[in-house]
Amino acid sequence: MDRKDKVEGEGSYTGAKEYDKRTKKFVDSGKVEQAANDAAPQSEEEAREMENAERVGKKHIKEEDPAVRGKKP
Repeated sequence: MDRKDKVEGEGSYTGAKEYDKRTKKFVDSGKVEQAANDAAPQSEEEAREMENAERVGKKHIKEEDPAVRGKKP
C-alpha cells in the first residue's frame, strides 16, 4: 500500500475502506447465513457460556448507547 500521506490520525481511512470492501464482498457472497449458523452455540452449555461472557463484557461499559436499542437519548 503506497500512500503519499502516511499520517491518518485517529482512525484509518484506508483501513476503513478496506474493511468496507471486504465486508461488502462477504455479504455479496451469500455466505452470511451459513456463517451465522456456524457461529451459533452448539449446545445449551455453550449458549450459557456465551451469555455469561457477554454479561461480563458489559460490566466494563459505562452505559449502553441508547441508539443500540433504537431509543432516543
